[in-house]
Amino acid sequence: MNYLEGLNEAQRRAVLALDGPISVLAGAGSGKTRVLTTRIYHLIREGVHANQILAVTFTNKAAREMRNRIRMMLGDDRTVPFIATFHGLGRELLESYGKTIGIPRFFSVFDRDDSEKVITTALKALDIGTKELSSRTVLSRISRAKNEGMRAQEFYEKHARSGFNARIVAEAWLRYEKTLTDEKALDFDDLIALPLRLLEEHADVRGLAQNRWKYLHIDEYQDTNTLQGRLANLLAARHRNLFVVGDIDQTIYTWRGATIENLLEFDKTYPESQTIVLEHNYRSTKNLVSAANAIIEKNKNRKKKYSTTENAAGEPIVIHLAQSAEDEARWIALKIREMMRDGIAPEEIAILFRTNFQSRALEEGLLKTGVPYKLLGTHFFARKEVKDTLAWMRLAMDPSREMDKIRAAASPPRGIGRVTLGKLVAGQRASLRAGELARVEQFESVVNELSQAALSLVPSEFAKLVIEKSGMRHALFDEGSTEDRERFENIEELASVAARHDVSPGKEGIAAFLAEAALASDQDEIDHPSRDSGQEAEKSGVTLMTVHAAKGLEFGTIFVSGLEEGVFPHQGMGSENDRDEEEERRLFYVAVTRAKKRLFLTLARVRKIYGSDFVAGPSSFLADIDRSLVLFDETEGSDIHID
Repeated sequence: MNYLEGLNEAQRRAVLALDGPISVLAGAGSGKTRVLTTRIYHLIREGVHANQILAVTFTNKAAREMRNRIRMMLGDDRTVPFIATFHGLGRELLESYGKTIGIPRFFSVFDRDDSEKVITTALKALDIGTKELSSRTVLSRISRAKNEGMRAQEFYEKHARSGFNARIVAEAWLRYEKTLTDEKALDFDDLIALPLRLLEEHADVRGLAQNRWKYLHIDEYQDTNTLQGRLANLLAARHRNLFVVGDIDQTIYTWRGATIENLLEFDKTYPESQTIVLEHNYRSTKNLVSAANAIIEKNKNRKKKYSTTENAAGEPIVIHLAQSAEDEARWIALKIREMMRDGIAPEEIAILFRTNFQSRALEEGLLKTGVPYKLLGTHFFARKEVKDTLAWMRLAMDPSREMDKIRAAASPPRGIGRVTLGKLVAGQRASLRAGELARVEQFESVVNELSQAALSLVPSEFAKLVIEKSGMRHALFDEGSTEDRERFENIEELASVAARHDVSPGKEGIAAFLAEAALASDQDEIDHPSRDSGQEAEKSGVTLMTVHAAKGLEFGTIFVSGLEEGVFPHQGMGSENDRDEEEERRLFYVAVTRAKKRLFLTLARVRKIYGSDFVAGPSSFLADIDRSLVLFDETEGSDIHID
């Protein structure tokens, strides 16, 4: 059996273990995708029909790659098993059996933007201004409830006499569900909740689905939430051939609802199960594997796993201490330019950061040094929340700017639509209804207040006032979801950029800051390789991304920036319970294990956050790495004191 050649003993056991529940604890770089695809191929070789095999993963890209690998292994036109994301599986179940619960055969799926628009309409119908309660907040609450298994009517009955916000969410949800029904549509949460309800409540359908797929495989099982775990268990209940692959040490999405217990307690759910541990790391050098082991073994809520490798010891891990975030970015950029001169391709290099706001300084450093790069996500000055805040600042400087007025009036939304603004521009103020006029006057009052403040405040303080008075803080931080709070950190970073111009108070300094922001954006458009046309341009350059976005990827060289206590681990994470502390540590483990050959860990003595100097000691994570594996950068790093 040539397809088993090259597999180590643990991998081979996983591939050949055909029947019963099996959990594979797969360390970073241990070849789990190869194990999954080879096992599916082996099942087909052993006579299991492809249509009886199901494989579920978390991204469409991963599903495509798995499908292509199996197709290549089969080497002919034979049927490939059904391989999809959880949402793809949910859609298949509803298209096949959904008529039992009134789901039409051909339904559409609302994306988040579609859903937010419907919620906004529902709030307007309830005469609720989005300054009181944003559509994003309402949708997040509905999503959370759906993922807890609640229905709209059940939520309404529970909260009809609750506090104002919960009551409005309940009312809006009922209207939202009616729109979905009228449009023959579902949202992404429905694609998990409804198939689960269908299988739980209808034994005949459950039997059909269970007999359809006798062998079930789930990748990244540590990222499953409660409903996804229940769905997997239901589908596997009859034949109990559930094969799950995951790494508890890479559970970094609990804030999205992922529950570590699905994998951690798999052997309790299935007492007869086998557990196979893949500990051989094929990706990284010995030094990197040793560091990763030392980092993650501090966590208590895990299953013991110790990675090993036969790779060379490799280069030491470099730790660099910079004076500021800008100095840190400059040092990284110069180091990368040096590597490129030595023949290392920029595509083999990635810079990781804990939170999005850090990308601004890093982008600037790369641009100034002439290092090509691509940002996974949206460029700092092109992010919606940043553009919204800049529009507010420009409007305060010049209240006659119509485009900025339209953008600011909707950010955050306050019930002033384009039609209302159009009447104002056309000089038809008298035609406004009383409610419209009141909202317009309130908006204009805020703009006038900010215009007066712009005459005397230094730019950083002005930016903070704009964030406060515009309602952005309330919408994104006070009432926002976890994702909203990350967006809030981005607009806080604007205050840090503005502080560069605090030597010039009033409009002169603010105008200089706005010009800098505009030029930076223009420079991105002109010089950033990934904005050019052509496929090669898209592939070129160093990759910048958050650690969360880096999961599942690997690079020859990794820079992890911002390793100060309070930045990474992130401030506010882990201050109250061990589980959050452990998640931050898992996140650092993920960052370290992305590297194949070289790892650079950087930090700054002083980092501007929200326009103020943030001084913190080195990240506590750095103390976990054995000193024999580390080289302190000789320029400034030799005086880092790590306890």
